Amino acid sequence: MAIKTVVIIPARGGSKRIPNKNLQLLGDITLLEHSINYAKANCDFIKDIVVTTDSKEIAKVAVTAGVKVIERPANLSGDKCTTVSALKHALLSLNNEFDVIILLQPTNPLRPASLLRDSLKEFKNGDYDSLITVSRNYHKLGKIVKNRFVPYNYNMGQRSQDLEPLYYENGLLYIMRSNIIMKDVLLGENNLAYEINHPYAKVDIDTWEDLKYAQFLYRNEELEK
Repeated sequence: MAIKTVVIIPARGGSKRIPNKNLQLLGDITLLEHSINYAKANCDFIKDIVVTTDSKEIAKVAVTAGVKVIERPANLSGDKCTTVSALKHALLSLNNEFDVIILLQPTNPLRPASLLRDSLKEFKNGDYDSLITVSRNYHKLGKIVKNRFVPYNYNMGQRSQDLEPLYYENGLLYIMRSNIIMKDVLLGENNLAYEINHPYAKVDIDTWEDLKYAQFLYRNEELEK
């Protein structure tokens, strides 16, 4: 039996640091449209694309882009509301007819072209509950204890290339089975950490500086085409 896969893009209207963040432009289109277009580029194995939002303005952009919109209630749209609650609401609104959810965040608008296809293939082949994209961190990290810097992942004088491998959640995409979402779980116990080391993995837009960095990368990519 074929696995039904849906892309869900959560896009709240409210944002404190960057007003209307999800509708900020990167190139000629909004952050939201970058994620929509990325999903469309993989539509041969995606059954549907959905934007869940509390914003009429965002909904209008999504409808114009040709995707479904689910109106998210106010109690699921605040700063403290969880991603899994938005996904669960979206699934219920879709009559829970999908087996696998791909989560794309508008704040991560740049992704390697083959990432979704490659990661979904590994997810399905390994029969995982969920997948999270991660990247290697090469910083020498430490803690401040009584105003003193205490190394955490290295010893003083140790070479960067000899550090114990640590990774960070880059937010490029997430994949999960609908049955764990319905249990209010975002990442299951059988979770695949899919490593991707790419300049796009450093783009997660929360501040104006983040947006400027994304614009810099995007302009350079356009010039190289």
